[in-house]
Amino acid sequence: MAIHETAIVHKNARIGKGVKIGPFAVIGKYVIIGDNTEIGARVSLDWIEIASNCNISEGTALGGSPQVLKYTDCPSYIKIGHNNTIREFVTIHRSMKENGVTKIGDCNYIMAYAHIAHDCQIGNETVITSYAGLSGHVIVEDRAVIGGAAGIHQFVKIGSLSMIGGMSRVVKDVPPYFLVEGNPAKPRGINTIGLRRNQVPSQIREDLKRIFKILSQSELNISQAIEKIKKEIPMGVEARYLVEFIEKSQRGITN
Repeated sequence: MAIHETAIVHKNARIGKGVKIGPFAVIGKYVIIGDNTEIGARVSLDWIEIASNCNISEGTALGGSPQVLKYTDCPSYIKIGHNNTIREFVTIHRSMKENGVTKIGDCNYIMAYAHIAHDCQIGNETVITSYAGLSGHVIVEDRAVIGGAAGIHQFVKIGSLSMIGGMSRVVKDVPPYFLVEGNPAKPRGINTIGLRRNQVPSQIREDLKRIFKILSQSELNISQAIEKIKKEIPMGVEARYLVEFIEKSQRGITN
């Protein structure tokens, strides 16, 4: 453990083995830091549990109160998994609910100046690019990519292996494997590069492209498109997951 002499660490904070805490960092009473995690200079932490092998860069503020007018002060938390990189001046707020949790999974890369609001649920291996803003209760599934300065509306769900273009305004759910972009965000195709990088077989990529084309047919509503997809496309794991995501969407999907 290496704690800089100017850092302020509450006596009740629980600090793991091999942790490094930089100059002028402020570690509050309700903090747990896992082994081999590095906390940069001027970081502010409270009401948070951080697992092992994370890197929290200079100036981040994690565990602040939610930005909700009706919020009344109550104990709530952030939980951050293993092997996350959180870059300079990122802000993440704790839940607005008593004993609620804003959750970040494992192996995520959150770039400088991004904001993750109260009660968001972030999966594993996502990339959240600089200046992106996630409003409250947003769900981001595994391996999704959110482009720079994108704005995500409250309660939106972003599907696995999807990609959101920079400066997009997202007000509806983003289906898994989709590439969306614009203001408001519109589907532009399948996230082909992301699928290739994650070694999704070519035949499955072709099936997903066919699903996208059916959903894009202007003469079909969503129910009709889903019915046609089930009849014409082999229902493998990816296709079935995509269809179920659309059927369960509460906000509707980007279209």
